[in-house]
Amino acid sequence: MDWSKQIGRFIVVILLQVLLFNRLQIGGVCHPYVYILCLLMMPATLPHSVDMLIGALVGLTMDVFCNSMGIHMAACVLVMLLRPYMLGQLVNDKDRLNEEISMHSLGIETMIQYTVLLVLIHHLTVFLIASWSWSHIGFALLETTVSSLISIVLILSYNFVKYR
Repeated sequence: MDWSKQIGRFIVVILLQVLLFNRLQIGGVCHPYVYILCLLMMPATLPHSVDMLIGALVGLTMDVFCNSMGIHMAACVLVMLLRPYMLGQLVNDKDRLNEEISMHSLGIETMIQYTVLLVLIHHLTVFLIASWSWSHIGFALLETTVSSLISIVLILSYNFVKYR
């Protein structure tokens, strides 16, 4: 695995998230979190403990920039915890996942399913923890839906452009 490529993507995506996407808040309900692209594209062959550590570091980085007190870290660790199981359900031939996860390695349909599932899990976790009250669950679900749709479109667009 080319770590310099992964680290370079991480830096670029985090900068885009902090400088651009964190400022895009449409109607107070759209908060696109495309930084999870870094987690979604990590190779599936990494040890699970490394996956979890990477998730924690990516989430911590976002928490530092967003002053969100561990919300992103919790969501990223959950994504990395569930990712191998999601891939296990979606992909029969794991040999093709030796490098980064991409549209090329998964195929279009599987990549869409994989992205949608993990983005929904991430966003639902972020917005439910942020609301921290059952009385705000309706708004948290609205934020999850709108933000997930925008994030999924942006993440899949990146993959379509890069791997067409």
